[in-house]
Amino acid sequence: MYRAVTRNIQITVEPYYLAEESTPEDDQFFWAYTVSIENLGRETVQLMSRHWHIIDANGNSQQMDGSGVVGEEPVIEPGDSFQYTSGCPLNTTSGIMTGNYRMQTLSGETFAVKIPAFSLDLPDMVKTVH
Repeated sequence: MYRAVTRNIQITVEPYYLAEESTPEDDQFFWAYTVSIENLGRETVQLMSRHWHIIDANGNSQQMDGSGVVGEEPVIEPGDSFQYTSGCPLNTTSGIMTGNYRMQTLSGETFAVKIPAFSLDLPDMVKTVH
């Protein structure tokens, strides 16, 4: 699991490879990831938008922006959390995702919440450090 806290909003991400959705012979690899957004603070927030930065094993980079997450703009009260699952296809056997959520308080103040960088790796992949 990967975790980051920004302004009392904790983001936890758990990625996993979906072998049944992938076709390695066609260089198509698919991962799902479950995100938990927990409000550890004292003010209610609403998730307004998302920004993802995805880098595959070849260094190819793409940016993805959009409103809310999975079709929702959840309101998260103090002490509550919101969880969702989404996915990411790649043409390589590994990659990295990172990004941020744009949150808004009830008073209209907006701020960015960091999504921790997390790796997308095949379960049996041997990792080497250079």
